[in-house]
Amino acid sequence: MILGTAGHVDHGKTALVKALTGVDTDRLAEEKRRGITIELGFAPLTLGARTLGVVDVPGHEAFVRTMLAGATGVDLALLVVAADEGVMPQTREHLAILTLLGTRGGVVALTKCDLVDADWRALVAEDLRAALAGTPLAGAPIVETSVVSGTGFDALRAAIAAAADALPARDAADLFRMPVDRAFTVKGTGTVVTGTVWSGTLAADATVRILPLGRDARVRGIETHGVQAPAALPGTRAAIALSGVDVADVARGATLVTGAAWRPSRTLLAEVALLESAPRALGPRTAVRFHLGTQELGARIVCAGGALRPGARAQARIALDQPAVARAGDRFVIRGGPLLTTIGGGIVNDPAPATHRAKPWTASASTPAARLATALDRAGRAGIPESELPVRLGAPPRECESLTRSLGDDLVQAAGVIYHARILDDLRANMIDLVDAHHAAHPLDRGAPIQSIRERLSAPSALVDAALRAETGSHHLESEGPTIRRPHWRPELDPGTRTALVDLLRAAGREPPSVAELDARLGQGTAAILRLLEREQLVVQVEPDRWYSREAVDALIATLRQGTDPAREYSPAELRDLLGFSRKFLIPFLEWCDRTGITIRRARGRSIPAK
Repeated sequence: MILGTAGHVDHGKTALVKALTGVDTDRLAEEKRRGITIELGFAPLTLGARTLGVVDVPGHEAFVRTMLAGATGVDLALLVVAADEGVMPQTREHLAILTLLGTRGGVVALTKCDLVDADWRALVAEDLRAALAGTPLAGAPIVETSVVSGTGFDALRAAIAAAADALPARDAADLFRMPVDRAFTVKGTGTVVTGTVWSGTLAADATVRILPLGRDARVRGIETHGVQAPAALPGTRAAIALSGVDVADVARGATLVTGAAWRPSRTLLAEVALLESAPRALGPRTAVRFHLGTQELGARIVCAGGALRPGARAQARIALDQPAVARAGDRFVIRGGPLLTTIGGGIVNDPAPATHRAKPWTASASTPAARLATALDRAGRAGIPESELPVRLGAPPRECESLTRSLGDDLVQAAGVIYHARILDDLRANMIDLVDAHHAAHPLDRGAPIQSIRERLSAPSALVDAALRAETGSHHLESEGPTIRRPHWRPELDPGTRTALVDLLRAAGREPPSVAELDARLGQGTAAILRLLEREQLVVQVEPDRWYSREAVDALIATLRQGTDPAREYSPAELRDLLGFSRKFLIPFLEWCDRTGITIRRARGRSIPAK
């Protein structure tokens, strides 16, 4: 579990952490010289059998961006307020940040109590309780401490332990994610990154993916609180040694993940709230700074209904300057205005919408079930890969599996992608309409070509297959080879046209007219009639645009076999004389004979094997 400090500059956060843990988290020479925290500091806090990771953040207004990098992902807040100064500007901004980030609880430490009397401490505590109202620390215990006299630390440890016991543990079986807050090189080890493990478990020797870079790296070793560990667990601080990457590839703002579900995106759909203290309304052209995890990116926020006014909340599309690694349910902070202060924040609804111009959601979706319903509705025939659900819904894999099982007939699964059941119903209806339209437009065809139906449905192949199985299973359609048709469908041909065409080809004998010539004599559409007659074995297609009567083909084949010796090879000229063809008809007919095995083409001619 992670405990993060918060509070105004010089209110004693680092001294308090040192008194609690014995670790001085000010590690930089500049921090020592100036007496303030500039970078994040880390220390373990042992409370009985439990060890908390403590993140000490800067309190100076110039380093709020660093404070945000440390505050995201904390489970508990340790708000530090100096008794001699009370609530100060950064106290209020840090409280706003903790609220926006959804911090789950915490404790308030009133420091420097040795500098003021009891009456003053009571006034400061009263003012402090008013400032805590409406924040995650409302009702949190306020513990009086002094690092000079050493008073209050047993009570503070007890209060922190009680607050930690009240929080549920993070799911170790969830997807692994760790935003990187530090990266450095250790001689003999190579690149090392540190961060707070937001979710899941990472074992040594595993492979992690570095996002948004998109590069894989092997885990060489893991330390937790300076001790070698077999795995990095959720809610802990971890130092991870990586092989195969440079330190520049994993600077603050990078994220380590496992699994294929994660993907960076420059567009997020979210619910955004603007603080009442924001200096002005937030329009679609207003540039802001977007903070999520250790990422800080430029952003513009397009809210449903127009500009977002101070104190208001709305659904929005967030357009980022660079890709972010986000998950549904993630909380973020936005900073802006002339002085670059915290002006608002929100919750991610969809970390990977289908298009970069996706419209904001119409309503809040605060649960995985609500997110799934909205995301499936938006996805339509594209569906959502099941592997993406833990990220798209913001829930562990086991919860996602349970959710999809509970929805039963409301969902359809095809090739690892899920769809709303009505999508399949619509597709089935579209398929029936297309087959009926084909029957009407091509009354002589045996059925509609399946490939043509697939292309016109504009849906994934696996979903079309599911629709086809459903329609054939319910006997609304039947398939035959590469075609599908209605069960009652039979091609219909006018008897007069049928007789005229067959008689014409029989009369033409070995030199029948082309399809174009037939169309000129009998009208357009003879190709479809010829295909029907071919299925009835009355005609044979020898060329793409020329059919022979069956009798003419049988006679030609008989002439070939009777007039040739199987032991000889015959030139085209000899076969032309035998068959009585002109060259225009001879070569296509011989090529048809080659394809059907009646003749065998060799180097010096053709042989005609005996039947």
